[in-house]
Amino acid sequence: MGSRRIDVLRGISLEVVHGEVVFICGASGAGKTTLLYTLAGLERPESGSVQFEGRKLYNGSSASQAKLRNEKMGFVFQGYFLLPELTALENVTLPGLIGGRSTMTQARESLEAVGLGDRLHHLPAELSGGEQQRAAIARALVNDPDIIFADEPTGNLDSKTGDAIVDLLLSLARERNKTLLVVTHDGDLAKRGERALHIVDGVIDV
Repeated sequence: MGSRRIDVLRGISLEVVHGEVVFICGASGAGKTTLLYTLAGLERPESGSVQFEGRKLYNGSSASQAKLRNEKMGFVFQGYFLLPELTALENVTLPGLIGGRSTMTQARESLEAVGLGDRLHHLPAELSGGEQQRAAIARALVNDPDIIFADEPTGNLDSKTGDAIVDLLLSLARERNKTLLVVTHDGDLAKRGERALHIVDGVIDV
C-alpha cells in the first residue's frame, strides 16, 4: 500500500488430502481468502510453491493453468457471480463451454442435484439468494472437479439459508468424494469439517 509493504501470508505449510473437508477460519483481514486464492491458482505467491496432484500449480503457461482450474477445480464465491442475462441452466453450462465441451445434460443434472430442477430457465434476478448460491454450486460441480473452493459461501445469506447451503455443500462433497476447502469467519461453522485451520495474522494458529 504505497510505500508500505503488507505481508498477508507469513509462512504457511499445509497438506490437504483427497476427499478431505477443510474449513479455513479467522477474523477479517487474517489472510483466509488470500490463502484460498493462492491454493486455487488465482493468486501467485511471491515465494514458496503450491502443488496440486503432484505438479507445481504455478508452473507452465497461464493457458495451461487456466485449463487445469477449469477441469479440476470448482469455485463458489460469496457474490454468486452469475451472469444476469443468462438463465440458471445457461450459467451452469459455462465451465463446460469454456473447456470446449457441451455440458447441457450435465448442467441439468447438476441443477437437479442442488434442488433447482424446476428453475432451469429462470434468470438470476428471478431467483432468491439461496437459489442463486445453489446455482453457483451446480456450476462449480458441472465439470466433475476434484476439488471445490468456497469463499464465504454463506456471507450474503440469512442464517437458515446459509445453514442449508453448507448442508448441501457438505453432502455433495461427501457423496461424490470431492475435496472441499471453505473459507468462513464463523467458528461454529468451521467445526463441521474434518479439519479447521485457524488463520491469525497470516499464519496458521496451532
